[in-house]
Amino acid sequence: MNGDVDLPSRGYLGVDVGSVSTNLVVITADGRVLTKLYLRTVGRPIQVLQEGLRQLDKVLPPIFEVLGAGTTGSARQLAGVIVGADVVKNEITAHAVAALHEVPGVRTVLEIGGQDSKIIILRQGIVTDFAMNSVCAAGTGSFLDQQAGRLGIPIEDFGDLALNARSPVRIAGRCTVFAESDMIHKQQLGHSVEDIIAGLSDALVRNYLNNVGKGKSIHSPVVFQGGVAANAGIRQAFEEELGLEVKVPEHYNVMGAIGAAILAQEQVGSSGLTNFRGFELADFHCAAGSFECPDCPNHCEVIEIQIDGEVVARWGSRCHKWEIVS
Repeated sequence: MNGDVDLPSRGYLGVDVGSVSTNLVVITADGRVLTKLYLRTVGRPIQVLQEGLRQLDKVLPPIFEVLGAGTTGSARQLAGVIVGADVVKNEITAHAVAALHEVPGVRTVLEIGGQDSKIIILRQGIVTDFAMNSVCAAGTGSFLDQQAGRLGIPIEDFGDLALNARSPVRIAGRCTVFAESDMIHKQQLGHSVEDIIAGLSDALVRNYLNNVGKGKSIHSPVVFQGGVAANAGIRQAFEEELGLEVKVPEHYNVMGAIGAAILAQEQVGSSGLTNFRGFELADFHCAAGSFECPDCPNHCEVIEIQIDGEVVARWGSRCHKWEIVS
């Protein structure tokens, strides 16, 4: 929450549900972040989403009115059905919208999250190119968490240690297996932890630029967002490799949710009509399941969402026979 005495009583909700984190943001009508939550998904997107709504309800002013809700992330469709979203958008659109809001005129967005990474190229406020990498774990937040744990260093200190390096070592960063074995080898040779972490940062940035950023025209202003943007060592490595200033927005780790909230505001407009189910949804029994349709050789897997025993949505059949959109 911010420190205002008179907090707004209306706003827009943005939700970004990914494999690693579930982020919720409430923004005011003028685009200020009123409150935000960064929660671990831990394989339970519905329950964590409900817990997020429960926490928001506690910190927001009494009788807070949500004017519109938007969802994004890998589980955006599921989250959209659960919360009653007015707009459901992909991560590229949501992150681009948020970056433009935080840094007007941005031309390149570097985004590295827990399990994937992406690059977005914008020209005159329009996405002209993008690339995603959800296959290779090298350079993602989960890999950095793993290495921090192996070294016995809090992940919060990882980036700052890299900045203290005197002579960064060369780490093979094209694969997580090679990177980890190379780090162990450098430790055995007696290199300092700071130099090894700095070398890892450099390697991960090279991997990102050679894979996700390959062939992309990277120009300033450059914005770095996603959970890994908290790592000062990675940011410095990007600046040295690109020869450009790299900006990290204040709310770098919840930018997808901010974008979803802005898109919800645009979708609802001045009508004041929203599909948001309310914060009381946190106390409902929500469940997701699936079944195989036997009616033709396609054998489509149909996803089914229930709230308090009532089927509110189905999707997944090619012929749309089973489709229900709440």
